Amino acid sequence: MKLSVYIAKRYLFAKKSRNAINIISAVSVTGVAVGTMALIIILSVFNGLEDMVRSIFNTFDPDLKITPSLGKTFIPDSSKLEMLANVNGVACYSLTIEENALLRYDDRQTVATIKGVDDTYVRVTGIDSSMWDGEFILKSDRQRDYAIPGIGIANYLGIGITFVTPLNIYVPKLSASSTVNPEDAFNRKFIYPSGIFQVEQSYDSKYVYVPIDFARELIGNDNGVSSIEIKFTDTADEKRVKKEVSDIFGDDFVVQNRFEQQEIFYRVMKSERFAIFLILTLILIIASFNIIGSLTMLIIEKERDIEILKSLGADRDLIRRIFIFEGWMISIMGAVIGLILGFIICWLQQTYGLVRLQSDSLLLTSYPISMEFKDFIIVPLTVLTIGYWAAWYPVRYLTKKYLDKNDKKV
Repeated sequence: MKLSVYIAKRYLFAKKSRNAINIISAVSVTGVAVGTMALIIILSVFNGLEDMVRSIFNTFDPDLKITPSLGKTFIPDSSKLEMLANVNGVACYSLTIEENALLRYDDRQTVATIKGVDDTYVRVTGIDSSMWDGEFILKSDRQRDYAIPGIGIANYLGIGITFVTPLNIYVPKLSASSTVNPEDAFNRKFIYPSGIFQVEQSYDSKYVYVPIDFARELIGNDNGVSSIEIKFTDTADEKRVKKEVSDIFGDDFVVQNRFEQQEIFYRVMKSERFAIFLILTLILIIASFNIIGSLTMLIIEKERDIEILKSLGADRDLIRRIFIFEGWMISIMGAVIGLILGFIICWLQQTYGLVRLQSDSLLLTSYPISMEFKDFIIVPLTVLTIGYWAAWYPVRYLTKKYLDKNDKKV
């Protein structure tokens, strides 16, 4: 083994009689290095985007969400709520109710979803940390109700928290009958905004937060809720808590963690990440053809050396290992250089945000980067595997040809 590595190293770094071999070897190292660097950078960007999206969703989505299997609302059982509060790992929970509504502000109107929440909702989700303007206040000291629309709705309707114009909300009556005046088919209430939140476009253009009592009165459902949203303690065992909560509420309810609430999105993210990994791996495979070319020319040049080694008693496996190790050394050099360059570029982007996004978003000004240890293991293993097979084919084919030729001479 040591002899094979020693000779392979001498062959790799020694001056060749044909300068083209040195050039192809350098191109091979460069191709592997660039491919490795690209894999590290792209995977780190995907990690950063996933972390950013997860933090955005965590602002709106609870750790655990309970919804009815059938229907839109249900009346919560007080005994089950008491059992829920006593589950080890549950920090707090919030009752919410949602309904589609027509919003009118001055002469503009749009359809949105009003979400009635109680006072503990900010502890469950932390939505108050995503205020674009104003504060997350549902009720004043004088028990006056307030609304908090998303920035998308606020911009479309022209809502300002310092304006004196109220926001009118219309919700269809549950038992509406035919009427001459269309407005008689709606429950209508007005409310003033106390703030405007900004989380993510799909949320910002859809939701308006209001007090749960206000929403219930507007909807005409005095005790109903759409969901129970739960926050875990820092030391909670998420799987155990989810199972206990599911056992408490039974088959009539669906209990979802954060991943399940956004399952489609996370699956798409993982699929895109895997697809990009495969594409860049294919590029690495193409780049590895340089290794095949380099080894092929080297074996042809070292035909005389193969004959000498064979005459000195070297077996076929030893001779093959020499050239396979040389191909592997090219892959290792390229992988190490690529890992170092990828780490440096990711660190610079992570620290200084060199590549900026052309966006006015307050949430993101530069491409997010998150380096994960597993990527620095998976990528070089992939590169070395490709490098091994790229070296194996020409070595096995050509050495067999020259060894058989040498045997015939003998």
